[in-house]
Amino acid sequence: MMVVGLTGGIGSGKTTVAGYFKAAGIPVYHADDRAKGLLHTNPKLQAKVIELFGEKAYVDGELQRAVIAEIVFNDPEQLAKLNAIVHPAVVEDFTQWCAAQESPYVIQENALIFETNATPRFDQIIAVIVPKEIRIKRVMKRDKTTRKNVLKRMAQQCGDRERRAKANFIIHNTLAEKAAAEVVEIHKKLTDIATSIS
Repeated sequence: MMVVGLTGGIGSGKTTVAGYFKAAGIPVYHADDRAKGLLHTNPKLQAKVIELFGEKAYVDGELQRAVIAEIVFNDPEQLAKLNAIVHPAVVEDFTQWCAAQESPYVIQENALIFETNATPRFDQIIAVIVPKEIRIKRVMKRDKTTRKNVLKRMAQQCGDRERRAKANFIIHNTLAEKAAAEVVEIHKKLTDIATSIS
């Protein structure tokens, strides 16, 4: 089974684009959502997070996302340590998930494919591209946050120039209709590739 990565910067609308692939019958694994789930359900992962951030990381078994976000978005070293804990658990979970799927290819939606040097784990990679200012406005509205906070989070991710250079396919997600049409085209190409190598 062919594994396709779907990536893009914060505010690019990766989840919306993933929905178009789902509508075409392709299974989609949302890495960020699964990571959040594992942080709530995986005792080994929880123990490692507490070891890294202290008892304040969980209150009554509930992950304190705001507390951890405040730490990692101001300290790249702590973010790297958190990623080193979470990513292996997500990789293992994804492998198990893939084994249960039956389709020409599957998609993993993952914001940090290039940042975590995960490119070799994917047969093809799609990058969702949106102008920076549009992304900033989207995130400010969605998360009810400041421009400064959005820029801080963007600084933790690679830029669209790098995504364009490294991805096999690009989807422009400024207009929904255009993005949906690009998904239809890419879906056909990916199905052809997956069929030819199966």
